[in-house]
Amino acid sequence: MDSTFTSRFQESQIHTSDLFHRNDEHLLVKSASILERAIAKPSKSWTEHDLAHAFVTLDLRQISLMHVAGDGKLKTLDFVPRDHNHFLQILRYGERADGSSLFPGSGITAGASDIVLRPRVQSAFVDPFSQEGTLAILCGHFARSGEPLPQSADTIAHKAYERLLSTAGFELHALGEIEYFIGHKLTGKHDERLDDRGYHAASPFVFGQELRRRALTILSEIGVPVKYGHSEVGFAGAANGADLTWEQHEIELALAPLPFAADSVALTQWVLRNLARDYEMEISFEPVVRKGHAGSGMHFHMAPVIDEQYLLVIDNNREVSESSELLISGLLTHGCSLMSFGNRTPSSFVRLFQGKESPAAVTWGQFNRKALVRLPVTMQDSTGASAYPETVEFRLPDGSANPHLLLAGIAQAARSV
Repeated sequence: MDSTFTSRFQESQIHTSDLFHRNDEHLLVKSASILERAIAKPSKSWTEHDLAHAFVTLDLRQISLMHVAGDGKLKTLDFVPRDHNHFLQILRYGERADGSSLFPGSGITAGASDIVLRPRVQSAFVDPFSQEGTLAILCGHFARSGEPLPQSADTIAHKAYERLLSTAGFELHALGEIEYFIGHKLTGKHDERLDDRGYHAASPFVFGQELRRRALTILSEIGVPVKYGHSEVGFAGAANGADLTWEQHEIELALAPLPFAADSVALTQWVLRNLARDYEMEISFEPVVRKGHAGSGMHFHMAPVIDEQYLLVIDNNREVSESSELLISGLLTHGCSLMSFGNRTPSSFVRLFQGKESPAAVTWGQFNRKALVRLPVTMQDSTGASAYPETVEFRLPDGSANPHLLLAGIAQAARSV
């Protein structure tokens, strides 16, 4: 990292701790995470013994090793610990699995298919959908040699994150905007609802509000950082033989280091799918659920970080900062290639051709919502400084995206120019 970049960074830093500062310090808001409250430590400080204590305190019964397989969905391997030593063995060493089934077509053969699921203690949470009382823990994948499994999207995301830090000198944090459609068979008359007119609508004019609010609470309780949720513009009433009415909602997550931001997207979709089942509704992350109506994107926001300090996208001289310039240039240069990971279904192209706030050309700017890359407005404090981290928004991806591979590709794009 050259001296010019260093000086600009020192002039335009936002420390992450500044985001949570309050003058009324006697008011303490407890962590939303069930495990953080039970252990009385932030997750980054947890040990196996902390989780063992919480396991007993919360009267849990099972352990679920969760991981993202080759299809991009969460998988589970479940255990009932026999005693304290067995509990620690599971957490310290993980367990073997059949890599040829988890990553079919990736070169792992049935004759040498053993891989290892290795838990990340800091990722643990209480499974909100288990009636058995289950401690869930996200895992990485490792080969027989003990090295990270190269076929794993989790491995790819971590390596891309580390490679960008080593070559460009900054970390990359990210957040996903999870747009989704809820489908429901409505009975009776529902007035004041028009196609594609549901933005920020409130109950009783939307039926998915309770599900969305429940999802926000659950995500916070399992340790997924959340920014906000709201009803989105997309609405498609039952018509022309269709029996489902679809309405669109969004949950925007909070910034997290790139690999963990990918985990957060996978967990959010998992939570929403489970809730849709519980509420007896249909859910879809498809880019388009009905031709002619607003589609669902999965925009990603990125923020460069050095030493736990967010860098400004627009510096004090009103110029694009060097780190953000790398990111913007990489996305403009390689955005089309990133469609391999971010736009993976036929309806991905229907969404783009319909042109409703979807990128129509390789452009960037601060205002145009059809731009490929956008610099969204950031709220300011009384001095005119940004009160929240400034971000670079990539608007091309949609709900078909593989978040781990997509974010890895974005990190690679940023270091390629």
